[in-house]
Amino acid sequence: MEVLRSVCPYDCPDTCGLLVHVEDGKAVKVQGDPEHHFTRGSLCPKMAHYERSVHSEKRIQTPLLRTGAKGSGAFVPISWEEAIEHIRRRWTEIIDQYGAEAILPYSYAGTMGLVQRNAGHPFFYSLGAARLERTICSPAKGYGWNAVMGQTMAPHTNEIHSSDLIILWGIHAMATNIHIMQDINIAKRNGAKVWLIDTYETSTAKIADRVIVIRPGTDGALALGMMHVIERENLVDHAFIQQYVQGYEELKTTVLPNYSPEVVSEITGISVAAIEDMARQYAKAQGPFIRLGSGLSRYENGAMTVRTITCLPGIVGAWSKPGGGLFGGTSTASALDTSLITREDFQEKTTRMINMNQLGQALNAQTDPVMSLYVYASNPAAVAPDQNRVLEGLVREDLFTVVHERFMTDTAKYADLILPATTSLEHSDLYRAYGHYGIQRAYSVIPPVGQAKPNWEVFCLLAEAMGIHKTFFKQSADDLINHVLEHPSPWLPDALLKPLFEGRPIELPLPKGYKMEFKTSSGKIEILNPRENSPLPEYKKPHGDRAAFWFINSPDARLLNSSFNERADLIKNNKMILQMNPEDASNLSLIDDQPVIAYNERGEVKFTLKITDKVPDGVVVAEGVWSIENTTGNRSANALTSQRFTDQGKGSTFYDVKVEVKAEA
Repeated sequence: MEVLRSVCPYDCPDTCGLLVHVEDGKAVKVQGDPEHHFTRGSLCPKMAHYERSVHSEKRIQTPLLRTGAKGSGAFVPISWEEAIEHIRRRWTEIIDQYGAEAILPYSYAGTMGLVQRNAGHPFFYSLGAARLERTICSPAKGYGWNAVMGQTMAPHTNEIHSSDLIILWGIHAMATNIHIMQDINIAKRNGAKVWLIDTYETSTAKIADRVIVIRPGTDGALALGMMHVIERENLVDHAFIQQYVQGYEELKTTVLPNYSPEVVSEITGISVAAIEDMARQYAKAQGPFIRLGSGLSRYENGAMTVRTITCLPGIVGAWSKPGGGLFGGTSTASALDTSLITREDFQEKTTRMINMNQLGQALNAQTDPVMSLYVYASNPAAVAPDQNRVLEGLVREDLFTVVHERFMTDTAKYADLILPATTSLEHSDLYRAYGHYGIQRAYSVIPPVGQAKPNWEVFCLLAEAMGIHKTFFKQSADDLINHVLEHPSPWLPDALLKPLFEGRPIELPLPKGYKMEFKTSSGKIEILNPRENSPLPEYKKPHGDRAAFWFINSPDARLLNSSFNERADLIKNNKMILQMNPEDASNLSLIDDQPVIAYNERGEVKFTLKITDKVPDGVVVAEGVWSIENTTGNRSANALTSQRFTDQGKGSTFYDVKVEVKAEA
């Protein structure tokens, strides 16, 4: 038996190091790598038995050609040669009749590896296909941070060890950032207090000393209310502001007077006394640290909300204090030249852009129609908003859909052709984290299961078939990774290249004093940003549909977006739960464990009701993105969500949704 290193490929900030036990070409056990600087040998429940996904009997192992109606899941096996020829013929016909821009790639973060995730970019650029605007996750969060902090580096997560007050703001860390708990526990042993601010009491509340339940989409108002109290009681750090902050005087005189605790209490549902106490404790903390989640950025006011919260550390001088600051995520893009992979230079002209949040709209457009959809590293039938519109498009007989996938997902069932995909243990890749400053290379540790092929190899085959004879497509994934690592930026020193080539986890070095290097146009924290339409932060209301209940589709620790639906050991209950407050349930004459329907103007979804006081009145909560085959109905949570954008960044508004609830007839 061999024990080989690998990396968790999923869309999670932790990017865990793995030790894979391999016997006779199969992964028999997966463990955390104790040498990994951030994850330190532990894994989440999903990856603790990753071998069950890799060697699942549900794996697609040959190319499949549709024989039945779209959505029926009726396919027959064909060879790879037949599959590639089928794509070549259909795409040639489409290009001849409609032009290459009628072909749309759809991908996101089914794998976070730099090569396999981005493998389609150089191919589709060369083909002249439509481009996909990939903004489904949290671009509004990034926009909000940048509006205040520019390109300032996020603090190292070890800062938490020195903090005396840690605020988990809008993050269900037990489901989405589990390894930061190790840092939080170090701080707690040193006496730190932990607050959780969220729209309901998640399981992360177990580690919190204080839980603040806030009305959905009103987090920005809370931040302004805290700043009002901090200013009113002269708790600001005047010396820090004078030297490092731009625009506090303007904020103090024109914005903060409008956000007294009384006003903010009406907006947020948090008592006046609690708002005042939070402000005082935050301002008086020796090293207050905010770990900011992404969910609060998925409202129509998401960018402004993040921008407003990001101002808080500046007015109390948290950045100058050990353990102080705000962490929303790291950006390590400048360490590696990913243009060597994506090859934007292959574009002969700028082609049309289609936003992935509006796939339903694009697939049903009457003019300039999308005639072919190529899906890889994503499952839009489950994860894209406005599911009914997406499925309405996918069922079109004139839409040629190819899905490169490991399992028979909701999207794969609507494919004309399915190509079997490898898992991360079966191909090479290069990973960088967004929850810490780590990078790691992974080599394939087992051969492909069945006839599965990685994204890179398939796009090389398609390039040859479509007459794209660039030498770029003649290299292997390892060749491409080597090329990227042979051209590092100054941030990636030569001393770290050897362990990277060996497949060991490395951590990028941070310059001394980096926390106080504010990389903005002014060189200061820009509370006042004259380049913005709203130069100062303010509270903007979320959109909110006309319905009774806010609908929160929160992460489920057993799933990651729609991934892991194939694992019976993880979803053994096979029930989509809708959580509701006891008083709301009583008002609707609903009882625990009752079949119910959540509905709005976009669709309806069947759930099993769970009555709990962990959810406030006026809010209902469903956890996880379940595949339709694992539901009691024929739709999952995104039948309720909207294709609307956030205020900036064209992000998704998954949480800016309201529904009605009724008993299932």
